[in-house]
Amino acid sequence: MRYSRFAVTTILLVISSIAAKAQTPAAAQKYFQQGVKNFADGNLGVAFENYSRAIEISSRLDSRKSSSSDLWKANSLTSSSDAERVTVIDPFTAVAYTNRGLVRHQQHDIDGAIADYNAAIRISPGLAEAYLGRGVAYRVKEDREKAMADFDRALAINGRLMEAYVDRAELWLDKGNLDASLSDLNKALKLSPRLPESHYLLGHVRLAKKDYDGAIASFDLAIQLKPEMASAYYGRGTVRMTMSRFDPAISDFDHALELNRQLPNAYMNRGLALLMKHEDARAQKDFDACLALNPALKAEMEKRIELAKELRGTKP
Repeated sequence: MRYSRFAVTTILLVISSIAAKAQTPAAAQKYFQQGVKNFADGNLGVAFENYSRAIEISSRLDSRKSSSSDLWKANSLTSSSDAERVTVIDPFTAVAYTNRGLVRHQQHDIDGAIADYNAAIRISPGLAEAYLGRGVAYRVKEDREKAMADFDRALAINGRLMEAYVDRAELWLDKGNLDASLSDLNKALKLSPRLPESHYLLGHVRLAKKDYDGAIASFDLAIQLKPEMASAYYGRGTVRMTMSRFDPAISDFDHALELNRQLPNAYMNRGLALLMKHEDARAQKDFDACLALNPALKAEMEKRIELAKELRGTKP
């Protein structure tokens, strides 16, 4: 079992990558650049305001659809209904919507993010990054079919969009289509050989294929490239548990939980490894911690505890 999905989210487009036309107001570009900087600094609220201003300045609203006199305030164009009133004079606006969608995603406003990506796509139907961002948002909402369609569309527009290959690979993995997942990961790795998330997912594909040594090698590389990646330690620990290498598995789960205490499955798997070593008291603490984070795992945990006790009873 994978700890949880990650998403290689949409690219934060920067001003140098945009073919801004001559009519793009300098003020719009200035706010856009500020948005990029504030997003990078973690100032999401300010970045949201920056992109909103960039959207306002680089577009106009159809007055026939609104009689409001305050649409040009700093917080205008924040809803999907506002976006429908935009009469675009510059495709730059679509890029600003795409970046603001990413901000909203990071703020956990998934519906708002989708609304921004929809606006970007309405303005510029060929903007691959907007499809990518919307696909990631749909994936978070567990709408896998819409997510797959968006990743397909993004790659049809831009076959070198590495992030879309990685995200689609995980959808294929969820569906149990290991060969399709492996194919997308190979394409992603050809474009960017050192992306840790690609190696992390490759580890899970190899685990599912029962290529345990290959899976460990993939998780090793993910950890080497991104030592703070808790999920990679969790993945490697899961492989080692499958191989009955309980001490190294426990060590990996320890590392994962040092990096991120909010991993219920890591507590459960460490507890199961401890149970196999007859360390029942320590195991129970981990089981309690797991359920405190995610009570919905109780039924699955009880089945796995029962199986672990049966297995350890056959060992000397």
